Amino acid sequence: QVQLVESGGGLVQAGGSLRLSCAASRTTFSINVMGWYRQAPGKERELVAAIHNSGTTKYADFVKGRFTISRDNAKSTMYLQMNSLEPEDTAVYYCNVGSSWYNTPFWGQGTQVTVSS
Repeated sequence: QVQLVESGGGLVQAGGSLRLSCAASRTTFSINVMGWYRQAPGKERELVAAIHNSGTTKYADFVKGRFTISRDNAKSTMYLQMNSLEPEDTAVYYCNVGSSWYNTPFWGQGTQVTVSS
């Protein structure tokens, strides 16, 4: 079992920035992939960005170069730097981790991001 603690959400005006963090508990499970998903009210959960411990990254098209995902393997922590935020980015953001791109069974509790216009 892996426990994930997210932080960094909040309220920001359009055009502003936030930095989300996700810290994973110490575990023998191999956390090779870490990612962020988001879910807005009435919408399905969607991938925002993900990163492999090799450094390979994936981004959703709507990121448009505004968001940057990174990780500190020594600290088992992942970050999402979000710039040029838009009201459409308002959602609960969830941390998701696993051993491969196709096996990410662990989820954080979510952190609310609200962007006002």
